[in-house]
Amino acid sequence: MRQQNGISDKVTAMDKIMMYMQYPFVRYALIVGVLIALCSSLLGVTLVLKRFSFIGDGLSHVAFGAMAIAAILNVSNSMLIVLPVTVVCAVLLLRTGQSAKIKGDAAIAMISVGALAIGYLLMNIFSTSTNLSGDVCSTLFGSTSILTLTKGEVWLCVILSIAVMAVFILSYNKIFSVTFDENFARATGINAGAYNLLIAVVIAVIIVLAMNLVGSLLISALVIFPSLSAMRVFKSFKAVTVCSAILSVICALCGILVSIVAGTPVGSTIVVADIAAFVVFALIGAVRGNN
Repeated sequence: MRQQNGISDKVTAMDKIMMYMQYPFVRYALIVGVLIALCSSLLGVTLVLKRFSFIGDGLSHVAFGAMAIAAILNVSNSMLIVLPVTVVCAVLLLRTGQSAKIKGDAAIAMISVGALAIGYLLMNIFSTSTNLSGDVCSTLFGSTSILTLTKGEVWLCVILSIAVMAVFILSYNKIFSVTFDENFARATGINAGAYNLLIAVVIAVIIVLAMNLVGSLLISALVIFPSLSAMRVFKSFKAVTVCSAILSVICALCGILVSIVAGTPVGSTIVVADIAAFVVFALIGAVRGNN
């Protein structure tokens, strides 16, 4: 009897997923979710190895502040403001972090906290929304906005994602060199500063894309967790990058499908899937004796 009930539950869940797959907004969410997860994981390995993991967190707060400004100005397409502002701050963050007076972690803290405070202040002063706390919460932690994407937004995400992947593939060797040893990269004629700048700009684009998926406070998890999980088992840069990309896509798919069926928040569900994957990979690494 239990088996019959179990089979019935599984069939019901599968039928529910198949039913939802008939709707374009669900297919759009899956396409965008997979692309964002893939792009996030590609440069996550580089950020972890360069000890710059929290740049995603800092830029996500900048994106929150820019989104608040776009909402106040009633800009129909907030990305017209959010993307340029986030890219500019990524460049400033890189330049400031290289200063002898302000180190990288201090620069991230200054920019992220300042942008978050200014964004929330502006939303309180100028917002005409009747549900300000709900708007702020959905922006910070993600909401059902991933399920309300228009066809134009999906195409924009596809184009930007393809651009990010093309940049990473074409610059793979240079990014590899800059990641492990900037001094050696410079000695071989590589413009390390330019590629660091390129990494910062690409990360800014990924942050903006991921805002609708997991919210500004959870973006770092999307960037970092798959890379850390892959590092528990694999040691080479290429293997870690490939494993991280595959794992990130699987977790994003599972998270979105579970959130649709169970009615849970999309962003939080994806992050929980990433955490579960990290625990599994950490156990595998411990059993294999990897440090």
